[in-house]
Amino acid sequence: MKLLQIDAFTSEPFAGNPAAVCFLPAPRDEVWMQHVAREMNLSETAFLSRRTDAAGHPDGFDLRWFTPTAEVALCGHATLASAHACWETGELPPAEMARFHTKSGLLTAERHGEWIELDFPATPDTRAEPPPALAGALGLGAKPAYVGKSRFDYLIELGSETEVRALSPDFARLRALPVRGVMVTSRASTPGFDFVSRFFAPAVGVDEDPVTGSSHCCLTPFWSKRLGKAEMVARQLSTRGGTLRLRLAGDRVKLGGQAVTVLRGELL
Repeated sequence: MKLLQIDAFTSEPFAGNPAAVCFLPAPRDEVWMQHVAREMNLSETAFLSRRTDAAGHPDGFDLRWFTPTAEVALCGHATLASAHACWETGELPPAEMARFHTKSGLLTAERHGEWIELDFPATPDTRAEPPPALAGALGLGAKPAYVGKSRFDYLIELGSETEVRALSPDFARLRALPVRGVMVTSRASTPGFDFVSRFFAPAVGVDEDPVTGSSHCCLTPFWSKRLGKAEMVARQLSTRGGTLRLRLAGDRVKLGGQAVTVLRGELL
């Protein structure tokens, strides 16, 4: 089985968010896929198998995502990596749209020069009362400007990029919270970016995710409302770091990023 490791949301290797992409000749069971994801030990491993419609015509791919400890319902960087892998390996012609059937519905990807644009569902937040342990688990020195909750995660707005960069969470305490993850964000002070963020998801085996496409399905409508802009550029402030071009289109979010293959091999 073809197996690739791809750095997503970056134009250079050894940055962005690495994902493994495995092409399956036929669907496999969840236990086997979880074992492979644990073996890869990356924040996400994507599994692709070809799909046909009721008439037997090709209909894109079934796509599932696994962290080392759990299956997730939505993942941006491993979808970006999957699309990049489809075109690079010849599974899809360069000009053909990639179609992925997932637990979050049909997701598509298109190439625009060196960039890939994903079409994802928006997951807007609503204002929420944070769990009592959240501020302490994040190591916040001041009260957040805003706390919200999306379908998957808590959203914490801080007053400055400096505060976001300085966070040093207690991952054991975060792991105990009844939520997939926590995104922390602020307006950007770095030129060329509209907002910045970090994402912590120890509950699903990822202490700090390098670049998180799915969190931007929430952050895009959040910042679009506050900045009065439908198109934005965001930077995720992990050690590896990554850049996303974002566009809000009704109840959909267009996630733009680049990708680089760093490894090709076979799963035996």
